[in-house]
Amino acid sequence: MAAKLYGVGVGPGDPELLTLKALRIIRESDVIAVPGKVPEETIAYKIVVQAYPQLAQKEMLPIHMPMTKDPDVLEKSHSEGAEKIASCLKEGKQVAFLTLGDTTVYSTYLYVHKKVQQMGYDVEIISGITSFCAVAARLNMGLVEKAEPLHVIPASYQIEEALTLPGTKVLMKAGKKMKNVKETLKSMDAEVVMIENCGMEEEKIFRGAGEIPEDAGYYSLIIVKEKK
Repeated sequence: MAAKLYGVGVGPGDPELLTLKALRIIRESDVIAVPGKVPEETIAYKIVVQAYPQLAQKEMLPIHMPMTKDPDVLEKSHSEGAEKIASCLKEGKQVAFLTLGDTTVYSTYLYVHKKVQQMGYDVEIISGITSFCAVAARLNMGLVEKAEPLHVIPASYQIEEALTLPGTKVLMKAGKKMKNVKETLKSMDAEVVMIENCGMEEEKIFRGAGEIPEDAGYYSLIIVKEKK
């Protein structure tokens, strides 16, 4: 098998949303890389192992991805992760790096992907179902209709200006800024709904900005729609 790195999107949480292609690549790969120190404790591992129990017999490669905005810390972790993957590729192994949702949307994997590609190795991205599409489906609602635009916003940064844009707004990765996000949304005349841990056993739905808990978990996503 030729050495190659695959960035595999495993969807937002429900193992039934894992694509056939993602599952095939995982089955065919020699090494499974996961973002975390202990592979079996990562969300990505827990999603895939429900659909593919044989994952437990695979060679696992933990890649530490610290939750920080410190550029030096991030650069160090991304470089170390790329080197660990490269060591497997040097042995001619195929590596599948599991990442939540879709690999192209705010994925920390992309930084490692670029570094491994710059080293001269073959790389490929496998799409997964995005969290915001899964959330909309879970709520039996559409994201956009007719000429409505869709805005995907990283909520851990400044969001006030972005929330004035027309159309539907998706707020991702609010993290420790959830309190500020909640207060901003409460001042708006808009339809707001949030899902925490979509597709997982711990899933919770909150309707209206006032219901949003300030201590909501990292895997929380908010949809903001203009009232009609």
